[in-house]
Amino acid sequence: MKRVLIITYYWPPSGGSGVQRWLKMSKYLPEYGWQPVIYTTENAEYPSIDESLLKDVDPNMEVIRRPIFEPYSFYKRFLGIKKDERVKVGFIHEKEKKQGWKERFSLWIRGNLFIPDSRRLWVRPSVRYLTEYLKEHPVDAIISTGPPHSMHLIAMRLKESLGIPWIADFRDPWTEIDYYNDLHLTRWADRKQHRLECEVLTQADKVVTVSPDGARRLGRLGNRNVRTIYNGFDRGEDLICVPTPSEKFTLTYLGVLSKIQSPNNLWQALGELVKEDDNFASNLRINMIGQIDQSATASLQENGLADYVSFTPYIPHNQVANVHQSSSVLLLLLMPDSEPRAKGLVTGKLFEYMASGRPILCIGPEDGDAARILRETHAGQTVSFENKEKIKATINDLYQKFVENDLPSNESKEVEKYSRKAMAAEYGRLLNKID
Repeated sequence: MKRVLIITYYWPPSGGSGVQRWLKMSKYLPEYGWQPVIYTTENAEYPSIDESLLKDVDPNMEVIRRPIFEPYSFYKRFLGIKKDERVKVGFIHEKEKKQGWKERFSLWIRGNLFIPDSRRLWVRPSVRYLTEYLKEHPVDAIISTGPPHSMHLIAMRLKESLGIPWIADFRDPWTEIDYYNDLHLTRWADRKQHRLECEVLTQADKVVTVSPDGARRLGRLGNRNVRTIYNGFDRGEDLICVPTPSEKFTLTYLGVLSKIQSPNNLWQALGELVKEDDNFASNLRINMIGQIDQSATASLQENGLADYVSFTPYIPHNQVANVHQSSSVLLLLLMPDSEPRAKGLVTGKLFEYMASGRPILCIGPEDGDAARILRETHAGQTVSFENKEKIKATINDLYQKFVENDLPSNESKEVEKYSRKAMAAEYGRLLNKID
């Protein structure tokens, strides 16, 4: 069996979305002739911890853990943050707080001195260690997955010195990520970010990302073809029991929700339905699970929904399938059409939602990649962020179907082509082409 070195910052016991793609790819790649060797951190600052994911790691898989210097310990001490408090990803603010000079200064340091990201200090020691390791334990290919995009720099240096074929895997964009402008970069830092991004895109043997529009955007930056391999799902994964849907009309969102993703028109539509229909109000329940920006919390309250919503900071992944199946409708909240990368936003939760068979309501571009997948698989429907009346009518229609016990259940065979195993098969074929 051929060996592939996978360089990833996120690995169990890390929780959250960043760990899922390569935890699952590694699980299935051996079926397609490739044995993963995982290179990851020993003492990382993860945004969440989920011990339940350790069961997906084959005990025979080689996992190399090396210490990393995390600047977050100094960051926390400087800002007076508790040592055991987790640093939020993607500029999520769960509490309303004015940004003082310390926060602004720390952000400037992060954006202008830690390029491409705060894990850059792991690049040189990792290259030094892996150069010696690979001389004694050769591999046939390397895959780096980002963010953090420092992982790509490790792989790029190894390819330069050892000539090993390399695939750069982008779970999210680099300079086109939605919070890039929040880093307050100097012109010098911005140029350096773009230069490093271009080096990775042009020097990797293959570049992969998670959506067709994202592939087109990365392709333009690097002047090359970029392959799309989706995240996928494991059907019935971790289903502890087969739950019955809630007696309430339950809308569930699960994951990170940034300020830009919070659909105020959705909250307004729900608020109006609550005021107009007492039966709707008595049946409504909203589950918000994950890191939710305070702007969404405030909008829910402003629209009179405080009594109908519950917030849960995190649930272990082995409980996710049960939460999905006990919900009436699953909310997929993307971005307004005006955002440059909105059409290409295909989150991992989309596929896990699809596996549940529950109806999906997507708030995002109606001509985007996620909307196309939902249409093809008959797994749900998409309404634009800007169209409040259509959002309201769609929710009311779903509610009427709920009352009549006639909510749609997705049984389309088209869903199966997005399984984790199918995605690993695609990766196996791509690896065979660069070997």
